[in-house]
Amino acid sequence: MASSNVLSVEGLTKRFGERLIFEDLHFGLDRGQKAALVARNGTGKSTLIKVLLGIESPDEGKVTFAGNVRIAHLSQDHGLDLDRTILDNLFQADNDAMRAIRQYEEATQGNDAEAQQLAYEAMDRAEAWSYEAQAKEILGKLGLHQTERFVDGLSGGEKRRVALAKCLIEQPDLLLLDEPTNHLDLGMIEWLEGYLARAKTTLLMVTHDRFFLEVVCDTILELENFSLHKYPGNWSYFLEKKGERSSNEHAQRDRARSIMRRELEWVRATPQARTTKSKSRLDAFKDLKSKASVRLEEDEVRLELDPARMGGKILEMHKVQRAYGEKAILTGWTYHFKPGERVGLVGDNGAGKSTLIRLMTGEDKPDGGKVVIGDTIVFGHFSQEPPEFDEGMKVIEALYEIAEYMPLKRGQKLAAGQLLERFLFPRHRHHDFIHKLSGGERKRLHLLRVLMGNPNFLVFDEPTNDLDVFTLGILEEFLLDFPGCLLLVSHDRYFMDKLVDHVFILDGQGGVRDFPGNYTQYRTAADAEEKAISARNAAEQKAKTEAARQSGKTAAPKGDYSQRLSYKEKREYEGLEDVIAGLEKDKADIESEMAAADLGHEALSTLATRLGAVTADIEAKTERWIELDERA
Repeated sequence: MASSNVLSVEGLTKRFGERLIFEDLHFGLDRGQKAALVARNGTGKSTLIKVLLGIESPDEGKVTFAGNVRIAHLSQDHGLDLDRTILDNLFQADNDAMRAIRQYEEATQGNDAEAQQLAYEAMDRAEAWSYEAQAKEILGKLGLHQTERFVDGLSGGEKRRVALAKCLIEQPDLLLLDEPTNHLDLGMIEWLEGYLARAKTTLLMVTHDRFFLEVVCDTILELENFSLHKYPGNWSYFLEKKGERSSNEHAQRDRARSIMRRELEWVRATPQARTTKSKSRLDAFKDLKSKASVRLEEDEVRLELDPARMGGKILEMHKVQRAYGEKAILTGWTYHFKPGERVGLVGDNGAGKSTLIRLMTGEDKPDGGKVVIGDTIVFGHFSQEPPEFDEGMKVIEALYEIAEYMPLKRGQKLAAGQLLERFLFPRHRHHDFIHKLSGGERKRLHLLRVLMGNPNFLVFDEPTNDLDVFTLGILEEFLLDFPGCLLLVSHDRYFMDKLVDHVFILDGQGGVRDFPGNYTQYRTAADAEEKAISARNAAEQKAKTEAARQSGKTAAPKGDYSQRLSYKEKREYEGLEDVIAGLEKDKADIESEMAAADLGHEALSTLATRLGAVTADIEAKTERWIELDERA
């Protein structure tokens, strides 16, 4: 194995009983490589990760890691110790830096000056200062500020963020991430994207976030038809090359059908001539028949949907107020929806997005004001948590409970079974019992039940969680054709950008801002505004600090080890101004590129992502400079 190789997989095959999951897989990961594993739900992504980690054993083949490689794994099951605090879970690694950090954290909780001095010296010896600073940055960016809380008392989303922080803080050689963006708000996702893009660790992740796949990854591994296809590039490269491969498969299938027709004539014309001489030709015919009968998943028919007619009144919010205790969700919001509106809803976790949705759909009542729903409005509400299904019910019966057909234009109908096939439930799965479905398949079934109700106002609350990138593409095409109203909450920026025309932003204090554009356009505008504020605040802080230094007010006591800068911190402090200046120049260059009138959507999205990462870096570096400047 080459010295740069971190992971090598040779001839890997796995079956569950008679069911083949994958066969004869060969691939490897080099140091610093960032790869994503993509596949349709239920085709073996999670099984492959478990085999790599040794949780499952392969039937054939082997997995080899480089010597002394350190691995961190973010799984769907967080794997945290519920009886420990957040901090204890995060700093469980047994190395000098972690021991010094634990000692330092304990010392700073008390008033023992000698213990603080010893802890400070231990941090210096272990060179743990930068380690701790990075850990605190990760915790802050993921919204984990109260690190003394016990994990048992956290929400599911908070536990997931603690598990992610633990993986990042460990700084492993190989990082395996299973859907890292689930339970993160959009700001956290943008920070994580920039962090992983800059990190030197080797990365293998399963994600449906196509911005991540575009910006972070340099390799796409597609698991399809029991085999693995490797694409040395990002998401757009994958789409281009997969399109070429699909075209070749179409051409091969068409050629096979043409040849099969001729062979079929021969088979029918010579029933008496089944001699040894013709056996090879009969075997070839069977092979041709197999190739010709392949149904390519890309063979999709565009639907012309015909939802229930909308009247003049759709949905009106009149000075709506809602609060939970002292937490204001809405403080007198007024808005009237128009036909065909497509709105994105964004805000930090806890800002009230789900509450606003329940108010709109009539599932919750306002504290003040009123919500008026038009008489003709039929809501289709796709909630974050799938409903409780009857485990003994069959998949198609779950749709029949809603309707057997979905009406289309010109009097046509789409049968429940046809909708299942369109959303990647093959015909042989229609009569499977629901208890056999995976989490992602249950989510897909929940989605189809919503669509079968033929709504004219779709409300989607995080529909992309647990859906693979291929299902998301089908759902996007479906929603682009949808002629009714759409309200979308999603942390998937790619998904939101394609589908919404304007964005409601909840500020977390009861206000709602209406931005005319998609999410990327909103972030670009917000970043420009934040840049001006950040520059002004930094200048003001620098002036205050300089004035305080001249007056002698910031001189730390000689023996105050909790304030004194280490040698490394002094070097860091001295270089930060140049670093920030360089980042500001990078940001100005990106903004100049974005101002070009002839940029396409993809180019604009890529630049906006880069701009977000640079802006986040400027903010982090500025905060660090201020912290060090106050202690210098």
